[in-house]
Amino acid sequence: MPNLMKSAMVATLAVGLALPALADEPTADTVIASVGGTDITLGQMIVMTAQLPGEYQAMPDDVLYQAVLDQLVRQTAVAQTIEGQLSREAELALANERLSFMASEALSKIVADAVTEEAVQAAYDKEFADIGSETEYNASHILVETEDAAKELKAALDGGADFAELAKEKSVGPSGPSGGALGWFGEGAMVKPFEDAVLALEVGQISEPVQTQFGWHVVILNETRAKEAPELDLVRDQLVAQIQQEVVTQAIDEIVEKADVVRNELEIDPAQLRNRDLLAE
Repeated sequence: MPNLMKSAMVATLAVGLALPALADEPTADTVIASVGGTDITLGQMIVMTAQLPGEYQAMPDDVLYQAVLDQLVRQTAVAQTIEGQLSREAELALANERLSFMASEALSKIVADAVTEEAVQAAYDKEFADIGSETEYNASHILVETEDAAKELKAALDGGADFAELAKEKSVGPSGPSGGALGWFGEGAMVKPFEDAVLALEVGQISEPVQTQFGWHVVILNETRAKEAPELDLVRDQLVAQIQQEVVTQAIDEIVEKADVVRNELEIDPAQLRNRDLLAE
């Protein structure tokens, strides 16, 4: 909806008007008004209402009904003033919009048919089939700026110092105040030297000083566990989006492959894409 017409809609919504008498068994083809011989149907009003932002749809039905009708009356009347007078550019833009809309509708139907509960479950099983074989790690670390400082920490820990208290006192990392706790993470979540150090540890074991781009670390492995798959409902939206993307990509490829496409072998300077003067011819 063009911005100027949206402004007209806002103005109408500000005033509540009475509904006309109720029609018997209305249908989408029920004519609500006519402008210059062009009918406005209840179906058009329903579609426009569905496309409105939530704050408009929350308006009382009687106010919204009249506002939507008035908006369609305005649009129809204004549109009629330029019938047969569209510029070449406007005609081409309208043709492109129609193509885009038709293609979107076609793909929406294909996607709706493809996203079933069975498809979602299959995607879930495929995505998380091997997750039980993965391990997650719970570790803590103390981050300092020099290797010598890290060696001093290791010596103190080997002598019985409390890891969490030492982290609170000495660590320059953001986890210091929480005793160096990093929580649970899987392989690939940490930088490689740090991850390698964690994977080499037994539970309760403290590493030798480890250098990364952040500084020098002393790491303790607190716990390990088998990674568990998330509940299906927690990842449903992600799986649906994945199915939709795969279906759309496949559908477009198949449709285009079957289409009778002829690309004319013309030598056109690609720079002509920016030549808007051609549209005035």
